[in-house]
Amino acid sequence: MPILNKLVIFDENNIEDSLKKAISSEPQDVVMEIRESGLKGRGGAGFPTGTKWLLARSAHADKKFVVCNADEGEPGTFKDRILLDEYTKLVFEGMVIAGYAIGAQKGFLYLRGEYRYLFDKLTKYLEQMRKENRLGNNILGSNYSFDIEIRLGSGAYVCGEESALIESLEGHRGEARNRPPYPVNTGYLGYPTIVNNVETFAVAHIIVAKGAEWYSKYGTSKSTGTKLLSISGDCKKPGVYEVPFGTTISDILKLVEAENTKAVQVGGASGFCIPKAEFDRTVAFEDVSTGGSVIIFNETRDMLQVLENFMEFFVEESCGQCTPCRIGNVKLLEGLMKIRNNDCSLSYIHELVDLGRSMQIASKCGLGQSSPNPFISIMEHFENEIFSQR
Repeated sequence: MPILNKLVIFDENNIEDSLKKAISSEPQDVVMEIRESGLKGRGGAGFPTGTKWLLARSAHADKKFVVCNADEGEPGTFKDRILLDEYTKLVFEGMVIAGYAIGAQKGFLYLRGEYRYLFDKLTKYLEQMRKENRLGNNILGSNYSFDIEIRLGSGAYVCGEESALIESLEGHRGEARNRPPYPVNTGYLGYPTIVNNVETFAVAHIIVAKGAEWYSKYGTSKSTGTKLLSISGDCKKPGVYEVPFGTTISDILKLVEAENTKAVQVGGASGFCIPKAEFDRTVAFEDVSTGGSVIIFNETRDMLQVLENFMEFFVEESCGQCTPCRIGNVKLLEGLMKIRNNDCSLSYIHELVDLGRSMQIASKCGLGQSSPNPFISIMEHFENEIFSQR
């Protein structure tokens, strides 16, 4: 599956020798270029990439690590798979550039277990990079050495959270760590570590090639650049699209030729459900933020069934470490079952919405903090529909 409607970021004609340019620059200058671009993490959290790299670079340690989070487990998201398969150069060289910028010697690609079919291809690409002296010792004749190792995940959704991913890398059960300390200070094996999304590394490669000023021309003042969206559901042209930040949901629906749309789930199962009345909202960190998933539902869809599917997923994927997530998701799903069986009052659902808001605050990691999002947003916008049909 190719990237559709490629604009500027992922146009092959824009892929220049960023690695050579970075290695010939001062590491601090590379960090500042990324920082000035306004690039934010493309996994969904939106933390400023340049700030993360600067913090890791400033940390004093004998070893530092770069981790590419390719554990693309969010339902409805598949854009990282396309980048790994078709834009491998951008991802791997983006990791090398990041390593050079922060002073790391080793990188890991944490590959989703379901993407095992890409393992051999990616391994061969790394071997080719070593032959071309773009990876390994004294890269491109410089004094900088860096290598990348691929590690396979085992299908745990929680390992998409950076500290749980690091736990898994170390051979432990995938569970979120208490923070602080943060990975930029105490990450893999206790050393400073940056964890960035596949798309983030790819975009960083392009920024080094084209410059922060060029990049920041696209998007909005608070959300610079473009975003890859994995669009699926009730539309004629599903796929991966590149759109500038600030694009409205309405324009996205026109792009994929969606008709009679009732709602759009932005951000995957852990995202928010946007009703028709709010289709003028924009995809941007300051409005509707997303790691890349856009799921479209037309007027024929039963929103209770949609919500049941989401909550069943979270009950299954909760690591069980903290009570709000472990028990809260079960209670939310039980409430939906009660609605299905005509055994639930509206007041009880309102209590569950309040429970969801408590989970957003009290849960230990992003899984429990975001799992109530669909429950709260769907009940807010489709409560009357759900109860009137029962």
